Amino acid sequence: MALDLRADPAQLTAALIDIPSVSRDEAAIADAVEAALRRQTSGFEVVRNGNRVLARTSLGRERRVLLAGHLDTVPLADNLPHRWESRPGGDVIHGCGSVDMKSGDAVFLHLAATLEQPRHDLTLVFYDCEEIAAEFNGLGVIEEELPEWLEADVAILGEPTGGLIEAGCQGTLRVRVSASGTRSHTARAWMGQNAIHRLGGLLGVLAAYEPRRVDIDGCEYREGLQAVAVTGGVAGNVVPDAASVDINFRFAPDRSAEQALAHVRDVIASAPGGDELTVELTDSAPGALPGLSNPAAAELVAAADGRFRAKYGWTDVSRFAARGIPAVNFGPGDPSIAHMCDEHVAVAEIHTVHRVLRDYLQGEPA
Repeated sequence: MALDLRADPAQLTAALIDIPSVSRDEAAIADAVEAALRRQTSGFEVVRNGNRVLARTSLGRERRVLLAGHLDTVPLADNLPHRWESRPGGDVIHGCGSVDMKSGDAVFLHLAATLEQPRHDLTLVFYDCEEIAAEFNGLGVIEEELPEWLEADVAILGEPTGGLIEAGCQGTLRVRVSASGTRSHTARAWMGQNAIHRLGGLLGVLAAYEPRRVDIDGCEYREGLQAVAVTGGVAGNVVPDAASVDINFRFAPDRSAEQALAHVRDVIASAPGGDELTVELTDSAPGALPGLSNPAAAELVAAADGRFRAKYGWTDVSRFAARGIPAVNFGPGDPSIAHMCDEHVAVAEIHTVHRVLRDYLQGEPA
């Protein structure tokens, strides 16, 4: 399918939606994006790496802005092709990936084709496999194979933010806490020791846990420590000899992953019998500081009329923060309806994000 990058960004969004691109099946959309960039942009070096498409200018500007968006979506839910709907509050576009994040991709592609005098040098990174396990993430592949393509003064990820800048992101980790006991028949329960019951003290501590609220660069991050799964039990007449609880900690970016793990261990140890429980780290990813004091990021906030907030959840901005690059999330679409069967994006939000980024990127060289 031939993409017209100079079309209205909302129309381009619809065209991108109609190219199925479920994670690990992004070849068709990568082909279309690559072909369009080579055909409709000037002054860009374009590189294909697997199902990843990269493009950049070399105009000698003082700053480089990186625009990054993933091409993949979650599995389809009978929500292709796109459907355009007129509503009293404004038109919306339905379809898989409309929010997460083909509308953001469309804005980036349109800007690449239509900016006449970019104020900054630009790098565009379109990558695969963001919606599945981190080990497959295409941005991570680029980081390993083409790290020079991620060099920038500021990075903007087109993740859905409702048209507001969402700065930084929370870190996340998961641990599995295990208890052991002694198996016995429930008719002679005194002969056993119930492993599930040994988790009771910890569950009480988690229920009473009071999370921090942290203000960084005017962004308030709210932490959360939650039990997300409990496993145990052998049979309806057996005292269980093993049980575990999975805990997820979403932490503010002023903590490192190591500090976050130490905090979780302290909370577990404070529970009755907590010193007898086994703690295993099963997943961890650091957060990202907002970095809004950086001049390039501050300019973007100003272009967005000073409207910003903290990002709840983890996104790939963390990868840029780890490289010392300020990064924000900024894209059309309500993140709360991403991945839903009725996923849809407001046309007005697509135009708002496009206007802000055009104002930020267009003009005389800095």
